Amino acid sequence: MNSDSQKRCKWCLGDELMLAYHDTEWGVPVHDDRVHFEYLILDAAQAGLSWKTVLHKRENYRKAFADFDPVKVARFSEKKIAKLLENPGIIRNRLKVNAAVTSAKAFLQVQKEFGSFDKYIWGFVDGETIINRWKNMSQIPAKTSISEAMSKDMKNRGFKFCGPTICYAYMQAAGLVNDHETSCFRYKEV
Repeated sequence: MNSDSQKRCKWCLGDELMLAYHDTEWGVPVHDDRVHFEYLILDAAQAGLSWKTVLHKRENYRKAFADFDPVKVARFSEKKIAKLLENPGIIRNRLKVNAAVTSAKAFLQVQKEFGSFDKYIWGFVDGETIINRWKNMSQIPAKTSISEAMSKDMKNRGFKFCGPTICYAYMQAAGLVNDHETSCFRYKEV
């Protein structure tokens, strides 16, 4: 599958979609609110599942969740939610679908208060990516004191499915932390 000789984080090997995500997105600092919202919803959907499962449903999520437009998602009716729960292209978990709608409303409130979600979320890391130096995946934590603080604040603001572990996965995806293994070619690039 991987015809080049680049060294990569081991978690992405063996699946072309995971490889592409690793090579082009994971850990790249995000400053677009729509992308932030997408990552939040997808990471929440991942709870109890593998990232590979969610990533392979990503295009279906984009269609089902109005291309991750928080304004549109915040307006989803009970009828729309019921329809989503019949969609085999997404994870049909009522709590997670309802959480996406609830979190969209909280997301809009954060934008209103801070001017952008980006400004709010990057405040947890003082506007700078935290550069870690992990030699292998076993060193990477599931959560940190920052993801715990983020989780607590987000829950207080009404977000759902935003525990410390989900927040840390989000931080990794959105580039708030660089958790590429030091031997990975992307470590120095992001």
